[in-house]
Amino acid sequence: MQTKTINMVTISSLFPNKNDPKHGIFVKTRLKHYLAAYPNVQAVVIAPVPWFPFKHNVFGEYAKYAGVPDKEVIDGMTVFHPRYLVVPKIGMYLTPRMMRWAIQSVLRKLLKTQTVDVIDGHYFYPDGVAICQVAEEFNIPFTCTARGTDINLIPQYPKALKMLQPVFRKAAHMMAVCQALKDEMITLGVPDERVTVLRNGVDLKLFSPSDNAQQAVLKSQKQINDKLVLSVGWLIERKGHHLIIEALQHLDNVRLVIAGDGPELAKLKQVAARFGVAERVKFLGSVDQPTLNQWMMAADALVLASSREGWANVLLEAMASGTPVVATKVWGTPEVVQPASQGVLVERTADDIARGITHIVSSDIDRRAVRKYAEQFSWQDTCTGMHKIFSAIGSPKDRDESKQ
Repeated sequence: MQTKTINMVTISSLFPNKNDPKHGIFVKTRLKHYLAAYPNVQAVVIAPVPWFPFKHNVFGEYAKYAGVPDKEVIDGMTVFHPRYLVVPKIGMYLTPRMMRWAIQSVLRKLLKTQTVDVIDGHYFYPDGVAICQVAEEFNIPFTCTARGTDINLIPQYPKALKMLQPVFRKAAHMMAVCQALKDEMITLGVPDERVTVLRNGVDLKLFSPSDNAQQAVLKSQKQINDKLVLSVGWLIERKGHHLIIEALQHLDNVRLVIAGDGPELAKLKQVAARFGVAERVKFLGSVDQPTLNQWMMAADALVLASSREGWANVLLEAMASGTPVVATKVWGTPEVVQPASQGVLVERTADDIARGITHIVSSDIDRRAVRKYAEQFSWQDTCTGMHKIFSAIGSPKDRDESKQ
């Protein structure tokens, strides 16, 4: 029996582009694994980007948007980047409309040459609101995946929640990257059977492990004799780098390496100086995943001190590298950091983070066992779940026949 082809359009502003290859990499990675697992699925991507006219680096992060091509190919996937207008300060409730127009223009052109069976949407607000309106206009079923702040923060604004209600009602199906997000969606009125938890996996080939002996060699090569703690993420308050820096004052013979860039670099350096630990903090800036893997293989622990996380891929990436984690017990994180992982959950305070780090670096950690724990989070189950959902939605012909 021949497997029917599914023509899909993935829509998400959380998708990489030429100027920002790590932006929303988890959306790209999921789609890449899905397409590899199911050759009968054909997909293109619509990844809207904010309109910004100036490329000069004096404009900081916004300058990246000016150089993004209208169309590019990323890992074999065709990606369109229509522009939408972002109005500072007052634009929160206008953005879904602006994004809708941007998506609409590309989708209309695509439909002239191909059939679209389903829209694979990511992030409920503003993306999901825009996708819902476009899908209704073109009579295309859509799904949407909850990833974090779109569910655990945005619905706290009454007007935004009202805009989300049609998405909850009209989506063909919804997904969440952790049980905690699904539970919150149910609290917001979404029926249990309308949401499936599909956790992100980890690339077990890209993130290779070190055993205890190899880790010691890697640290020696980096000329680090102390315990090595790694923190990864955008340099903003929500990621909690400042709390890990503060925790260092309670930790002897521990060095902290921070991988990532962002607007609070100067502020974090000031925090390190204020607590007298500047000489023990190294800022790597933005690094690619192979380089990150090398640092993870060398680290004694990875620390994630976020105030909010849906499903933090960096935790699984560290574990796949053989590195145990210390993480704040927020949202989906307790679903990742279980006793078998040899990791530690902590409160979001410098004192408790210091306690967690002390526990890890003073424990006899079996790095091979940490890796073994991470291996259960491959992409296979996620891809299987995705295909079951998309196949059940059916093609336009199937849907028309079902109505007769």
